[in-house]
Amino acid sequence: MKTENLINALATDGKQRPNLGRSLLVALVVGAAIAGMAFFATLGFRHDIDSAMHTTRFLFKFAVTLSLAAAAIGVVWRIGRPGVPLALTAWALAIPVLLLAMAVMMEMRMMPQATWMPRMVGRNSMHCLLSIPAFSIPTLAALLYTLRDSAPSNPAAAGAVAGLVSAGVAATYYASNCMDDSPMFVATWYTLAVMIVAVAGAVIGQRVLRW
Repeated sequence: MKTENLINALATDGKQRPNLGRSLLVALVVGAAIAGMAFFATLGFRHDIDSAMHTTRFLFKFAVTLSLAAAAIGVVWRIGRPGVPLALTAWALAIPVLLLAMAVMMEMRMMPQATWMPRMVGRNSMHCLLSIPAFSIPTLAALLYTLRDSAPSNPAAAGAVAGLVSAGVAATYYASNCMDDSPMFVATWYTLAVMIVAVAGAVIGQRVLRW
């Protein structure tokens, strides 16, 4: 960025920043709504959703995906503002990781070792790896577009966090269709899918969010 442009950006910074949170909220709602429409147009709920909702393992998937989305939203709300501390907020990203780790350990203690691999591989691993990134696109695009008007000191990190938000939203939709409820499956394939989106967000963010 040229010096003159930087000075102009700093001069108008105070006017732009108060609207950043509202703009991000709009981007999140619009992106999530489009992702939802795409989900219901292509996949929709699993056929046994009524009975599945009464099982702990099915509901646990939403505890993981929603905690990821919520924690990442808290970070992305702050990462566009240079100088705003992130450490405490970023620690919330450990919540879904801890939830998964505890659930996997409990399942490994309760289930025979011979069942571990089938539970981890599941029946829809490739479907998961394709669906979550695909349904992440609308929210990721909306958040990155909005973050262009902010001033993240680390564009790649901002893009990665936007990717985590998007993946959390997409994984929440997908969890209602996914027939694999094992925490081992979630820890393996949902995590891989989320990381794909986060890496994509970092790569794109590095390019489009630079000052």
